[in-house]
Amino acid sequence: MQDIDRKEVPLSKFKGKVLLVVNVASQCGLTSSNYPELSQLYNKYKDQGLEILAFPCNQFGFQEPGSNDQIKQFACTRFKAEFPIFDKVDVNGPFTAPVYQFLKSSSGGFLGDLVKWNFEKFLVDKNGKVVERYPPTTSPLQIENFKNLLLHSMVTH
Repeated sequence: MQDIDRKEVPLSKFKGKVLLVVNVASQCGLTSSNYPELSQLYNKYKDQGLEILAFPCNQFGFQEPGSNDQIKQFACTRFKAEFPIFDKVDVNGPFTAPVYQFLKSSSGGFLGDLVKWNFEKFLVDKNGKVVERYPPTTSPLQIENFKNLLLHSMVTH
């Protein structure tokens, strides 16, 4: 994958971590609550093995129209995001990023295959297994399952 600065980042860098993968947008009604809550989770749990991977996406209401520089400025300056932000991707359709092909095929569930909107969240355990999929309206602070995954990974190391 490429990060927001278009530097190659192997996903293997996150091996052994609990991941919360989120498709983000700068101009969505959910932005002002999700970004601060994601930052809060990241700052609280990053040292225990949680990684939040943010993938900007412009497929929902064209709410992420900016360049990578604009997205980075917005997320990092306005919301003090310190978690990894990647290059803009498609999460649906013929040009779906491989990471989202994997996440969707591994989770299924009541949302079906399509990502429905900005800020849909996928929780991935330290072995790379998708364990939960959350709709866009789920607040990051409502996601508790990752704590058990973190605790389990700390006990087994």
